Amino acid sequence: MSLAGTLGGNTSDQARPFEKGRAFLVPLEPIPPKCKKGIQSKRTQKGEEKMTVFDELKARGLLAQLTDEEEIKELINNGKATFYIGFDPTADSLHVGHFMALCLMKRMQMAGNKPIALIGGGTAMIGDPSGRSDMRTMMTKETIQHNVDCFKKQMSRFIDFGDGKALMVNNADWLLNLNYVELLRDVGAHFSVNRMLTAECYKQRMEKGLSFLEFNYMIMQSFDFLTLYQKYGCNMQFGGDDQWSNMLGGTELIRRKLGKDAYAMTITLLLNSEGKKMGKTQKGAVWLDPNKTTPFEFYQYWRNVSDADVLKCLRMLTFLPLEQIDEMDKWEGSQLNQAKEILAYELTNLVHGEEEAKKAQESARALFTGGNAAEMPTSELTEADFTDGKIDILGVLVKAGLSASRSEARRAVEQGGVVVADEKVTDVKTAYDPEQFDGEGLVVRRGKKNFKRVVMK
Repeated sequence: MSLAGTLGGNTSDQARPFEKGRAFLVPLEPIPPKCKKGIQSKRTQKGEEKMTVFDELKARGLLAQLTDEEEIKELINNGKATFYIGFDPTADSLHVGHFMALCLMKRMQMAGNKPIALIGGGTAMIGDPSGRSDMRTMMTKETIQHNVDCFKKQMSRFIDFGDGKALMVNNADWLLNLNYVELLRDVGAHFSVNRMLTAECYKQRMEKGLSFLEFNYMIMQSFDFLTLYQKYGCNMQFGGDDQWSNMLGGTELIRRKLGKDAYAMTITLLLNSEGKKMGKTQKGAVWLDPNKTTPFEFYQYWRNVSDADVLKCLRMLTFLPLEQIDEMDKWEGSQLNQAKEILAYELTNLVHGEEEAKKAQESARALFTGGNAAEMPTSELTEADFTDGKIDILGVLVKAGLSASRSEARRAVEQGGVVVADEKVTDVKTAYDPEQFDGEGLVVRRGKKNFKRVVMK
């Protein structure tokens, strides 16, 4: 159920796109073929074809695997899908790894479908082994609840929870009160251990030791889907590709227990052109909480994506018309920098609002035109940072968090990668007076993408 790290996670548990997957349950009798009802593209009054919701998701590259393509297409296009995506509250903020899931929920809701944001207050007590080489840190109920409260606030920027348009539920409400023996009899009896162990998420952990605690995670997630189906009529589950095995477990459990059809669809992983997960910097995750990643830093992350990734990100993450993005396919050279600005602005606007997006854009432009911008990330110096009224460039870099140590800072200077106030610093003995950091301070840059405004406290 966890989306933490999911959208930039492990891909090895994938089937081919749009292929019906195998469930990890005790085999049943073959299912009789169902009548497939295809959905045709709607036509405008002028006779022009209008792209359906499903077709747009597909065109934007968002869809990876589906259990039943035609049935899912019909539900989505006709606004009949009640779907859920799970988020394990393993931190006090959502991050870029969750971003695509939130955008998908927003798109689906705009098309008349009903999202359920499932917060894993119960499953977080166990920990999802998917995409992990080691066991997750155990959290207290108090920590989990704090993280849940933070999630609610952030999700509300994407999803309209008013007037029954969407639900936010916490699986702690039903998981923490389960009777273990009853669960084993009612749910555990339907799962095959042999098949569960073929799931890649378990195979990875088996090498270092898979705890029985983690082994139960698939059963818990499957039980979530069953519960949501019974309580809210939830007929579909979305998630990252590393959740495929767990999601199939849920669809099969519903079929076994209720004799009903439910569907699963995975979202394309958010990877860069090198196949690496997006949403990470030298400092760690890119958070949606402005106190953990400032709007300016968030903007800069997207402004600095590679040329090869910018159009993909525009398609998958923004709400710009596909026709507009298709026109950008012809862009090259300096025009791609304009595309990156558009991407950064649109995503910052989504997460932090128009005012913060404008501030971030202005600050970024000021940085690259030689100006000092008040909104860029700031580090403060105190008198204690100065020795005999001076602080050398190595100390500045460490204090600003641009280097982890003086030796790392020294290498950066010697390699010509340090700029202070638009002037390259090549001498490691370069030193500064406290007065130079008064007012707006000095913009210190390491490399092309890492910079801070350094001021006196």
